[in-house]
Amino acid sequence: MGVNKVILLGRLGQDPDLKYSASQYPVARFSLATGERKKDSASGNWVEHTEWHNIVTFAKTAENCSKFLKKGSEVYIEGKLQTRKWQDKEGKDRYTTEIIANTVQFVGAKASASSNASYDAVQDASQNNYLDSLASADSLEEPISATFDDDDIPF
Repeated sequence: MGVNKVILLGRLGQDPDLKYSASQYPVARFSLATGERKKDSASGNWVEHTEWHNIVTFAKTAENCSKFLKKGSEVYIEGKLQTRKWQDKEGKDRYTTEIIANTVQFVGAKASASSNASYDAVQDASQNNYLDSLASADSLEEPISATFDDDDIPF
């Protein structure tokens, strides 16, 4: 038994892409950018680093994200990490890791009263089947390893 929980606060990098499965189950996908400042060990200057996350939502949450969010919207997300495997056109196994969001809260100055609410995704036992059937052409990148010096810690 373990814990698989992700909490993010960031901005959308694109408008949500809402699609429906063959059984008309709503699925929305979008990218989310989060940022951090860290000290460059070589120059001693502070630099910004942006990390991009692939977000997937389902059911009413997916429809609300498509309706109320757009590129640049600020959102708070809670969910879990999930890695999918598929085969590309050449038959090679490919993998992608996504955040399956079960809570999306619209925040920020542009959020209106009607959209400034939390929408919990409907959890469905067949949710993973839909993920498995949705292939993506995302490219894989090498993981980034980080090292920290005492000067990098802000306290």
